[in-house]
Amino acid sequence: MLNRYPLWKSLLILLALTLGGLYALPNLYPDDLAVQVSGASSATPIDDRVMVRADKALADAGLASKATELSDKSLLLRFDDADTQLRAKAIVADALGDDYVAALNLAPTTPDWLTNMGAGPMKLGLDLRGGVHFLLEVDMVQAVAQRLDVYVSEIKSILRAEKLRYRSVVHEDDGSLRIKFTSAEVRDEARSELKSSYSEFLMNAEEDAEGFYLNVTLNDASVREIEDYAVNQNLTTLRNRVNELGVAEPLVQRQGRNRIVVQLPGIQDTAAAKRVLGATANLEFRLEAKAGAASFSTETYNFRANPSRTAVLEKDIIITGNSVSNAQSNFDENGMPQVNIDLDAQGGKLMNRITRNAVKRRMAVVFVEHKSRQKVEEIDGELVSVRQPYVEKSVISLATIQTALGNSFRITGLDGAGEASELALLLRAGSLAAPIYFVEERTVGPSLGQQNIDLGVTSVQIGLALVVIFMLAFYSMFGIIANIALAFNLMLVLAVMSLLGATLTLPGIAGIVLTVGMAVDANVLIFSRIKEELRNGLPPQSAIHAGYERAFTTIFDANITTLLVAVILYGVGTGPVKGFAVTLSIGIITSMFTAIMVSRAMVNGVYGGRRIDDIKIWPLWGTDRKVPTTKEQ
Repeated sequence: MLNRYPLWKSLLILLALTLGGLYALPNLYPDDLAVQVSGASSATPIDDRVMVRADKALADAGLASKATELSDKSLLLRFDDADTQLRAKAIVADALGDDYVAALNLAPTTPDWLTNMGAGPMKLGLDLRGGVHFLLEVDMVQAVAQRLDVYVSEIKSILRAEKLRYRSVVHEDDGSLRIKFTSAEVRDEARSELKSSYSEFLMNAEEDAEGFYLNVTLNDASVREIEDYAVNQNLTTLRNRVNELGVAEPLVQRQGRNRIVVQLPGIQDTAAAKRVLGATANLEFRLEAKAGAASFSTETYNFRANPSRTAVLEKDIIITGNSVSNAQSNFDENGMPQVNIDLDAQGGKLMNRITRNAVKRRMAVVFVEHKSRQKVEEIDGELVSVRQPYVEKSVISLATIQTALGNSFRITGLDGAGEASELALLLRAGSLAAPIYFVEERTVGPSLGQQNIDLGVTSVQIGLALVVIFMLAFYSMFGIIANIALAFNLMLVLAVMSLLGATLTLPGIAGIVLTVGMAVDANVLIFSRIKEELRNGLPPQSAIHAGYERAFTTIFDANITTLLVAVILYGVGTGPVKGFAVTLSIGIITSMFTAIMVSRAMVNGVYGGRRIDDIKIWPLWGTDRKVPTTKEQ
């Protein structure tokens, strides 16, 4: 029988729409304005005492939260309006002190029964939810300098292994290495050996009254490779750190030659965000200098836990945190915090080679932090803020090597379990290949984000209203069916985006508006085909069947070509372009389902399985809506 779906197909469509409605439902529950309290470090506890202090401070100020939620890592205070939220943030921050960070946030209100089903609202981008935007700059000069420092240690090892006597290997300020020898013969032999080991070296020989020198620089291709590696490694590290620390839906992408853009939706406190991103810590493993060692080959550092205590260490670095493949914090047999470290193959090889000849000597773990300070200077009569980068190094531990170390060992002497946990996290997430500095900071407030949401919703409503009026005017009963299918399509778009965890941005709303128009395009093609078949003299049931069957190929081709373009946009685009491509792609797929399957099911329910002489598919203003036959034409 024409225009009848089997029961299983109807039930399958009904099931899809029901699930779509359930997973779209959380978007009807708006987020609460909230203040989130977390520890300034991972060792700072969040317990009932913190909650009591926060509630008391709010009560003394005449404010009250609508709800308070305490978890292992944070305290969440919910409020009714933005003004109360802003005042509460300042009050709570002042009451708890510098040991805690109070940040503005948005808290979901999805009911538990939906959350238990895995349903949740769509994630909103920075332009809709608000948050922080950072532009970071990678220190390319320091990236190359760090690589040259590694070369210094490697060159010394090669020269010692080949028994080529040298006086010094110095890293010059101009980015070159200057190796001093006692004779020209040794210099030339070393040059030949280094050239065979390092194709990236450019070397030239010099000599003066004090000795014979070999100047080593890197070729342009190698410098470029080091710089690209530094940026890409920092991208990966920043993504890992943000994920490890639980920041949802971040945007971390490269911009230009040496800059990285980071967007953190939902975070309004730049200080809290900087704490997440600005941890530029790394480790260096060095041997303690021998008694009587030359001053030019040693460096003195303070202990991190006790600045009054110092240690004299060799300048040569065994390995850095870049060689760490995994790190976990726990406690030793005495209940003291420690970090168990696993090295990669190259790092384990270097560690074993150095420590097997250094048993009973002490090895230090040096904690390295790259920082910068802003200083106002007068340049050409104008006050200009100048960034001055600097490095802080301190000793974490200094322990005696009992046996040759390999790929696995542990770090002790840490100041509490919190420090051990934080150090393990930074090492696990990866160290920065080069220092990064904050060039630009912007905060997008929740009020601006709400304004964008309101404007976006208004545009969708206007577009939807115009489409609904057009379909009703031109297609009567079939227009009603198309409008219902359009509503289902919007519901499915929201459901799929919520289920997949896709992020909705302002360009994404533009994609939804475009989807509204494209969703009825398929119905327009089908209904126009039905009209044509009726004019050709087919009975109504046959015309409906032929309209859907013959229009399918055209609809499929049109949507597939558009989908291919959307996929390309997603692949090559960034940021807003990707947001637009995501919603457009989802909208195309759901519109094909609703326009072909859902609308057909509704048409079958209205007209299928019975004899009909006429169908209402003509414009409302038509004076003669009788179906013309072929003879009449």
